[in-house]
Amino acid sequence: MELAILWMVLAGLTEPVWVAALKKYNSSGNLLWGIPVLFFMVFDPMCLSWATDAGVPVSVAYSVWVSIGTVTTGLTGYYIFKDSLNRRKVIYIFMILVGVVGLQFWGGA
Repeated sequence: MELAILWMVLAGLTEPVWVAALKKYNSSGNLLWGIPVLFFMVFDPMCLSWATDAGVPVSVAYSVWVSIGTVTTGLTGYYIFKDSLNRRKVIYIFMILVGVVGLQFWGGA
């Protein structure tokens, strides 16, 4: 099960990599940014698949993947691309995290 958790966390952490690379690709037009976009767009869901193969229920794996991806992509946007991050956005992201923690404790893996 530890390996499954590693795959879920890795999937969530690689989410902002391809999103940030996609933004760079779109803004620069540089085809080299397409390489990490394509790689991580394939690698990211593969990690999720490996987590489910290791025994994590699909609903839990997907929820954890999305929540980690949401938080890390939001932080990436804020720190790297200077996206806005107001109190309301933080509250809603926090609600996603509370839902995932609840899923882990009361219906989890």
